[in-house]
Amino acid sequence: MKYLLIILFSLLSFNSAFSEENFDNFLFKNSKLIINSSSKTVGTFLEKINVYDQNTVSRFLNLWKNKKLFYIKETKKIVLISKFDNKTYYAIDIFSNAKIGKKKKKDFKKIKPNSGVRAKIATALVNFQIFSNDKNKRINSINALEKKILPEHLKLLRKAFLLEEDDRLKIKIKKLLQFAILQHGTDDKEKIKVLNELKTNTSIEVRAVLSKLLRTSEIKVTRNIEDLNNLNIAQIIKPEVISKKQFGEVIKSFFYKEKLKLSVIDAYKIAQKNGFLDKRVSLNELKIILENNIVDNKILGIDIKEFNENSKRIEVYNKLAKIKNLNIYRDETELLNDLKQLHFYKIYIEKNKYITNKTKQVLDSINFKVKFYKYLDLFIDGLSLSSIYFLGAIGLAITFGVMRVINMAHGEFIMMGAYTGYVVQSYITNHTLSLIIAFPLAFIITFIAGVIMERLVIKHLYKNPLDTLLATFGISIALQQLAKNIFGTQARPLTSPSWLDGSLIINDDLSISYIRIAIFVLGVLFFLILLFVMKKTRFGLETRSVTQNPVMASNMGVNTEKINMLTFGFGSGIAGVAGVAIGLFSKVTSELGSEYIVQSFMTVVVGGVGSIWGTLAGASLIGFLQKFIEWFNPSNTLAAQTYMIIFIILFIQFRPRGLIALKGRAANDN
Repeated sequence: MKYLLIILFSLLSFNSAFSEENFDNFLFKNSKLIINSSSKTVGTFLEKINVYDQNTVSRFLNLWKNKKLFYIKETKKIVLISKFDNKTYYAIDIFSNAKIGKKKKKDFKKIKPNSGVRAKIATALVNFQIFSNDKNKRINSINALEKKILPEHLKLLRKAFLLEEDDRLKIKIKKLLQFAILQHGTDDKEKIKVLNELKTNTSIEVRAVLSKLLRTSEIKVTRNIEDLNNLNIAQIIKPEVISKKQFGEVIKSFFYKEKLKLSVIDAYKIAQKNGFLDKRVSLNELKIILENNIVDNKILGIDIKEFNENSKRIEVYNKLAKIKNLNIYRDETELLNDLKQLHFYKIYIEKNKYITNKTKQVLDSINFKVKFYKYLDLFIDGLSLSSIYFLGAIGLAITFGVMRVINMAHGEFIMMGAYTGYVVQSYITNHTLSLIIAFPLAFIITFIAGVIMERLVIKHLYKNPLDTLLATFGISIALQQLAKNIFGTQARPLTSPSWLDGSLIINDDLSISYIRIAIFVLGVLFFLILLFVMKKTRFGLETRSVTQNPVMASNMGVNTEKINMLTFGFGSGIAGVAGVAIGLFSKVTSELGSEYIVQSFMTVVVGGVGSIWGTLAGASLIGFLQKFIEWFNPSNTLAAQTYMIIFIILFIQFRPRGLIALKGRAANDN
């Protein structure tokens, strides 16, 4: 059916299709137009070839555009060439690729169309390729049209849309047809229909096309306001003073950044150009006239040494102007008075007021949606960063809240978890299965490491909490060096499963990477599990009792020493699991933990020591705050972190216990 339509279309539009032989004869007769082509003459030639077979013409135009054609100097016949030896070449027929003779190299000359000719050939190629049986050629023609749509393409796109059977290409052609109608169409009703179809499309291409519909003319001027009644006015502009005046000239202020629509000086130039006002004398012209009237180092009897200031020059020039019947110099205030009788304006290139009003309405609606999606993307970024901070800090929140231990090695437990994931993936190539194994294994390894650390070091420092800072800092350095000795200093890969690659694309303005979604889900899962453990299990009950009153808990039969050990191990285990998650989007190195230790402590302190809800609130506050600051200066994340730290310092001054304070040892409430 498709091919039948193409045949019928060819019969109706092109009258008849000629053979390659006839086209070859046509080329021979018009070889001069090809050999000596220019951007002015090539159009006539391209119009003549519309009646020939599309595949034949398409092949010839491609060869011509790509500078692969030659001609025989003696006969002017256009051919391809193939090397026989250093001095001899075969002449090859363009269409059959048959060898038609052998000549010396000097008997051939290359056809070199200039850039203007090649551009017009490329446009003509679209006409032939868009109806080609070859899908790749149709795709190439559509891609070419996407770069620039000309008025003659409107009719072409209408026909291509009717003939195209491939659904994806049909959608692309429809989009181009809509753009062509808006840019080059003459039917206002059709334009309105397209505008209604595009009002939900927030793509950059649509916004660009709509903006073209709202193009305006240069600033125009008239004396009679009634002249504007029948025009599609885009803007009425009043001349403005840019900044303070100095002797009538505009001096732009250092602090003035806004670009005015029309300054008084520019408005006067426009009025003068259109014949409404006389020519104005500038300070430079004034200076030249004065220099030409110097006699014996004086002007009108005044020594030129007195002309150091503009005010004196203007005064003397105006006296000279009256004597010699020249235009006097007028300052900006006087110019503004002259301009009050005139009206400056811009008109839309599109003459139909309804179309421009509808375009503005659609564009405003689209821009509102774009801004909404931009803010939504900022919110999602903040949510993602908050999830990361929560994962990094939750283990520290439990350890610090229950035991009042300043654990500077917390980051190294995160690092241990990330390396655990890397080692597992080294043996298990299935990334999904490797993560399923890595998460619980990382918890077990870091749990055991935390218990060992608590038994060997932390246990002996409970009475001197600040000493834990120095002790764990030393352990932190030792663990980093151990990781370097085992894994080296280069970053190790921790690859996420293929189903986490890519992004969830909502529209052109909003896409969410699957890894960010996974981190958020993991953060929520962590939160729910910890909430269950702390609220619904005996271990959580005993942990909370030790947090609130260790002496009373001990008297009630709770083994506080065991709880301290398990709690520290539990917090360390959570850090290990977080390390696997963080390693999926961060470099796995021995310094991985040090990148998150500061944020983890800030999250815990801001949220409220020992509180899961507080850690969640603190992570949310810090994550959203950092992304909000980065939004103002995206290229400088270091500055954002600096401002964030300053904010947190000020915040702690007013709320030292954090957002959600928890009674217990960490709050000095014994």
